[in-house]
Amino acid sequence: MYKRHSGILLHITSLPSKYGIGDMGSFAYAFVDFLATSHQKYWQILPINPTDSINNNSPYSCSSAFAGNPLLISPELMVIEGFLQAYDVRIFAPFDEKQVDYAGVKTYKEKIFTAAFRRFKKNPQRPLPPNEGTVLEDFERFVASQQYWLEDFALFTVLKSTHSSRGWNEWPQAYKTRQHEALKEFARRNAADIEKAKFIQYIFFRQWHKLKAYANDKKVAIFGDIPIYVNYDSVDVWQHPSFFKMDSKGQMKFISGVPPDYFSKTGQRWGNPVYDWGHLKKVKYSWWIKRIEQNLKMFDYLRIDHFRGFAGFWQIPAHEKLAVFGRWVKGPGAAFFKVLAKHFEKLPIIAEDLGEITPDVIELMKKFNFPGMRVLLFSFSGDMSNPHVPANYPVHCVAYTGTHDNNTIQGWYTQEAKAHEKAYIARVLRMKFVPRTLHWSMIETLMKSCAQTVIVPMQDYLGLKEEGRMNTPATKINNWQWRLKPRALSNPLGRKIALLTKKTNRSV
Repeated sequence: MYKRHSGILLHITSLPSKYGIGDMGSFAYAFVDFLATSHQKYWQILPINPTDSINNNSPYSCSSAFAGNPLLISPELMVIEGFLQAYDVRIFAPFDEKQVDYAGVKTYKEKIFTAAFRRFKKNPQRPLPPNEGTVLEDFERFVASQQYWLEDFALFTVLKSTHSSRGWNEWPQAYKTRQHEALKEFARRNAADIEKAKFIQYIFFRQWHKLKAYANDKKVAIFGDIPIYVNYDSVDVWQHPSFFKMDSKGQMKFISGVPPDYFSKTGQRWGNPVYDWGHLKKVKYSWWIKRIEQNLKMFDYLRIDHFRGFAGFWQIPAHEKLAVFGRWVKGPGAAFFKVLAKHFEKLPIIAEDLGEITPDVIELMKKFNFPGMRVLLFSFSGDMSNPHVPANYPVHCVAYTGTHDNNTIQGWYTQEAKAHEKAYIARVLRMKFVPRTLHWSMIETLMKSCAQTVIVPMQDYLGLKEEGRMNTPATKINNWQWRLKPRALSNPLGRKIALLTKKTNRSV
């Protein structure tokens, strides 16, 4: 990330498809082509781990730090690769093209996964393309390569299904506390379902690595996103309770969140268990090393959400209902990243450093040369010392018009911007009035900045208003549902982006 480049933020769920949710099928490949022809270097996505309806399918609320989200698997590619027949993926009632139907998609894809697994069991020796052997051989290679997490994930998945999707803390004591003989007997009785859970992950990673290889061949690098925390009801907490601040009964003593900030006057109570960094240090951060290793195989760059949690994190007593009753606790700091640096040749990490940032966070980022983030929508307060004002950007940063947590440019201007902010925009952009093309003016301002990397959400390139918003923090409805219209990636738009990219010396 030491050259001037730019990219687009668009989560996979937002891609068009006829299956109710964006996936790793033909539209994902078409989007890579769009990025390449519009001279973009980066495709930034949100986390792609499994989500759940309890947390509104937020990609930042995952049940496994290692597994992939089965909802992102493309039925179309499963047919092309022979895992299914065309009639297996028939849709009898069309899905909504405008927003993701998580419940409908889950029901639909569970049916086709069952059909695919049945076909696999009937013909495990079906040959794959040259040099890949049979499906069984390829599947077994995958299972062997994912030993650290896959067995427990599959077991966890089937245990949840068997217990009506209840959290692991509500399971019978023998399963809740991972008693060896009980789990061994459960695995014996449910061997087929456990193998099916592994098979679904095999399909996910097979599709993902083919998509990433295609993007890299087109000179497009993929920004992954790592939520710093995992869910309490996750295989990671069930498997490694000692890595988190829990009591002897497996209940959380403290939970994660942030104090009052730009997004919430009372702070945010996220509810994830916080890490017991002291214990993690004793085991040489082994779980985190495996997590980073997994992500480096999947992505070219890693954005770590809530990076400041490594310097210090907001810890809220689990019984408190409001985040304001938390306190700052010291994180692992440089010692943690020194261990990572010994294990990995490079750490292509982008630090999400928004919100209340203290000197120790800045020092940690400088020590390991991690670029931080700047957000143009945060710059219009009139305070010229504001770090989000483009004139104050360091060269080594990733600059955004907005993130997945912000309104779009047009939505912010029409619904949230105050009178003094609108006046400031007009002055800075030298406009007597703000036209409908405000988004292009702001994007150009950002692209002209000294920031080495600029990322623009697809919704801003399209000039969408509130209807294009991906997430509203501290709310639990109508989030993570926005989808791109099938014909939105037009040639004129691609040419306009390419022209601006060349003009600002960011062309690949």
